[in-house]
Amino acid sequence: MNLKQSILPTVALLLGFGLIQSTWAEVIYSFTDDHGVVHFTNVPTDERYVPFIGSSANPGKSRTASNNGHLIASLKTQYAPVIKEVARAHALEDALLHAVVTVESAYNPKAVSKKGAAGLMQLMPETAQRYGVTDRFDPVQNLHGGARYLTELLRMFNGNLSLTLAAYNAGENNVVKYGNRIPPFQETRAYVPKVLDLYRRYHSGERL
Repeated sequence: MNLKQSILPTVALLLGFGLIQSTWAEVIYSFTDDHGVVHFTNVPTDERYVPFIGSSANPGKSRTASNNGHLIASLKTQYAPVIKEVARAHALEDALLHAVVTVESAYNPKAVSKKGAAGLMQLMPETAQRYGVTDRFDPVQNLHGGARYLTELLRMFNGNLSLTLAAYNAGENNVVKYGNRIPPFQETRAYVPKVLDLYRRYHSGERL
C-alpha cells in the first residue's frame, strides 16, 4: 500500500485513543495526493480536502449516523459468510471486500448509482459482462464479479492498494492516463481514503 509511513501510524494512534473522534465536531478533512499519500487536517488549505469518513459537520445528525452504523453493522454480519467464501475463492481479504461494499452500497444489493452502477459492489454493465455477471442484483454474482475485478486491478498495479481502489472507482484507464497515479477527481480522492480506513478497521476487528 503506497501510503506515507509517518501518517498511518499517527492516524491509527489517534483513532485508537479517541482523539480524532473528539475533534470531529469541527470536522477532520483528508485528501490523497498523486502518489497515493493520504493527508489529514482540521484546517484544510487545499481544495482537494474533503470531510473524512466518520466526520460530522452537523452534530444534529449524529443520531441518524449512529442508526446507519448499527444497520450497516447488522448487514455486515448478515453478509459475512458469503463474503468470506468469495474472498477465499479469489485470494482476497474479506476485510477488503467488506470495506468496498460498505462504501459502494452500504450492503444494499438493490443499490443503483446515478451512473448506472448496481448491486453490492456497484458494477457497471460492461464490468458485469466482462466478469460473467448476468444479474447484478444477485449478491453472490455481484460479489464474485467485483472480487474478480479487484484481483485483476491488484495484478495490474503490482499490489498497490491505493491505485487499485482508485481504478475500481474511476476506471483503470484513468489511473494509467494520469501516470499510474490517483486521478485528480474529487470523488476518487475521497473514495480511496474512505475504503482504506474501513479496510484497516475491519482488518483489526474494529466495529463501525
